[in-house]
This record gives sequence, structure tokens and C-alpha cells, in this order.
Amino acid sequence: MKTTQIHHRSLGRRILSAWQLYVLLLPALVFFAVFRYAPLYGIQIAFRDYMPNLGIWGSEWIGLENFERFFNGFNFKTLLSNTIILAVLQLIVNFPIPIILALVMNYIKNQRFKHATQLIVYAPYFISTVVLVGMLNVFFSLDGLVNQIIQHLGGDPILFLNMESAFRPMYVLSDVWQTMGWNSIIYLAALSGVSPELHEAALVDGANKFQRVFHIDIPHILPTVVIMLILNIGMIMSLGFEKAYLMQNDLNLGKSEIIATYVYKVGLIQGQYGFSTAVDIFNSVINLILLLSVNKISAKVSGSSLW
Repeated sequence: MKTTQIHHRSLGRRILSAWQLYVLLLPALVFFAVFRYAPLYGIQIAFRDYMPNLGIWGSEWIGLENFERFFNGFNFKTLLSNTIILAVLQLIVNFPIPIILALVMNYIKNQRFKHATQLIVYAPYFISTVVLVGMLNVFFSLDGLVNQIIQHLGGDPILFLNMESAFRPMYVLSDVWQTMGWNSIIYLAALSGVSPELHEAALVDGANKFQRVFHIDIPHILPTVVIMLILNIGMIMSLGFEKAYLMQNDLNLGKSEIIATYVYKVGLIQGQYGFSTAVDIFNSVINLILLLSVNKISAKVSGSSLW
């Protein structure tokens, strides 16, 4: 009992001694409490036949019927496969490129050229999704830049936007272009912590740049890479609906319809709030299972993990 009291007193003293830091932390805590934890109360509509005029408690409790309806739906396999394939492609292509970019930029000696390159690769991140999809529509239309190049080379124009086979490459590669610069910042920050003495010693031993990258830089940033990989896999099913929905049309629907766009359509457009919440919960549970699994595997294999 005395030990517990002493612990509480020491904790209180530590808080009082650094109260300014806790004041700075308070807005973030309020944000998460209001916008992340308070809305969890509404998750129960996934287990109800939710009617807005009756409210949450007034709506009939139907248990797992919404989940069963989704699992037994004719488009369940299509939605799940489209989401997983697109997410895995995005992870495979988009994850290593910022690492490579950071390693390359770390060896640029000309500071003006380095800053100009950083500005060029960071800028696309601040382009909104609507503008990005608009650019794709302009560049890949029948009279767009890409088709003009194809025609000059003697080919026939291709309507890329209506091709199912073109949806995934366009989605993934445009995401790489938009986010690779911004995602490389954390790796550049990790590389800045590499001791210059290690590189000087490697140069004295006759190591070239590739050897320095593989034996100094990559081992140093490996814990950061592992943590980012765990976070990315934990969000693998969380593809935003905006970009896929804006790129979607009747001709590419077979590949562009993912869980996020389906939730948006049945939830906000069709008003099936309980059913759409159940689908979204399924999506979140898959993410949670992947996050916990990959984190545990990483802790055993590499020793790096989130907790």
C-alpha cells in the first residue's frame, strides 16, 4: 500500500515538474478522445437494423446478420480480391522506392541540386486527389499527351481510363509519383544519424558507394524500415475510397470496385448504415490481425517491433 502511494506521489511530482509538456500534449489527447474514441460508440449499428429516425438504441438488434449478408454476397470475393491485389501491388511498388530515393539523395553533394530535387519530388504530395485524377484524365484521354506520343510513334490511340487492365498500374504508379518524396523524409532523417566517421573509415578501406550503402546506411536505417513496413502492412486494407472512386467508371468497375468504394456507396449513397459499418469493421479487423501478426514476426526475426 505504501509502495503504491509512493509511486503515485512520484508520478504526480514528475507531471508537475514537466507540466508544460503535458499542456502541449493536451490538444492531441482531446483530438483522439473526440474524433477517434468517442465515435466508437456508434460501432454497434453494425449489429442493428439501424434506422436514423429510431436512433441507435431504438433500432432492432440483429446480431451478425449484416456480416453474414456481406460474406454471402455475390460480390464478396471480387471486393476482397480487388482490395488485396491493389493493396499488395501498392505496397510492393511504393514501399521500397522512397528508401532508394533517400539513399540516392543522401549522396548528392551539390546542395543546390539536392534542394531542387527535394522540392520537385515533395511537391506532388500536396496535390489533392481530385486534381491528381483530373491530371490522369487529361494525360491519358484520347487526345492527351500519352496518346499523342503513341500516335507519333505510329500506334493507335488507347482509351486507358476505360481499360480494366490499366486501372491498377495507373493507380499504383500515380501514387508512387505523388508520395515517394514525402515518404522518403523519414529515411533521410534516419540517414542523417549515420556517423561520418563510419564513411571515412570505409573510404580509407577502399569501399565504393554501393558497399557503403549496403554495409553502413542500410543496416543503420533497417529498424526504421521495419517499423514503417509493419505500419504499412497494418494499413494494407485501408485504401482510401476517393482516388479509386474518382477513377472508377462502368468499364473498369471489375477491377476498381474495392471495399472502401463499396462502403461509401452502400453507406452514404444508399443509406444502408448498419451494413456499411459491418463491412468497414471487417476491413479494420483484417488490418488489426495483420498488424499484430507482422509485429510479432518482426520482433522474433529482427528484434524490431512497435511494442
